[in-house]
Amino acid sequence: MENELTLKRFTDLRRDLGYTQADFASLLGVSNTTADIERGRTKLSGKVVLELLKQFKINPLWLFGESDEQYLETSKTSVIPKVVTVDTSNQENMVLVNAKAAAGYPQNISDTSWYQQLPAFDLPIPEFRNATYRGFQVEGDSMLPNLHPGEWVLARAIEHIDYVSANKMYVVVLQDSIMVKKIEKRPNSNNVTLVSLNETYPPYDIKPFQIQEIWEVSSKITFNVDATTDNGLLRQLQESMQELKNQLQHVKKVN
Repeated sequence: MENELTLKRFTDLRRDLGYTQADFASLLGVSNTTADIERGRTKLSGKVVLELLKQFKINPLWLFGESDEQYLETSKTSVIPKVVTVDTSNQENMVLVNAKAAAGYPQNISDTSWYQQLPAFDLPIPEFRNATYRGFQVEGDSMLPNLHPGEWVLARAIEHIDYVSANKMYVVVLQDSIMVKKIEKRPNSNNVTLVSLNETYPPYDIKPFQIQEIWEVSSKITFNVDATTDNGLLRQLQESMQELKNQLQHVKKVN
């Protein structure tokens, strides 16, 4: 017989992940339902423990009450870009993901050929070198007043969730969507909280393994209405970059 804590942890885990007993059973390769495991009638097999570790990074020691660390390697959950894009001379460039492309981004995240349809440009500014940047178009009003729908953010790739800071904004790529949010990690919690600046949107918790990539927003670009075509967009981007470059040079002269 499993101890009560193990059964409680197994049952709570299923509920936290949002699965029915039947769905969880089929995911873990158990016949029909997990009801018998949860009631203590059926032994929690090594195969189930292995599947929980493989699919959800669940620490077996936590399951059996020997540890308080529910997830293994959460701090090492890699959120590094799955694909890095380069131009014809093999220099890294910046791909722009508009609202339409964003819908397919999570599913095509590892497909190098998919990125080739997206407009890309080179940033001749030292501040944008030695790091991977990507542009994302803002959708919706959850980050008002800081970000408006249709604006663009230029964001830098983050390697690990540990490098996230509470006072910055991030582009978070989940398994089925992309959003711009603030990220909060609470002590003693395995969850990550995604927070909108617009208070009409409540914060919500996700698990680290649900995150595919994290990009730290470094700047935003607001375009005129005529930037609807890729050419108009690139032209305005280059103008904005030139302006930024001039500002940086001015700052250097003053200092």
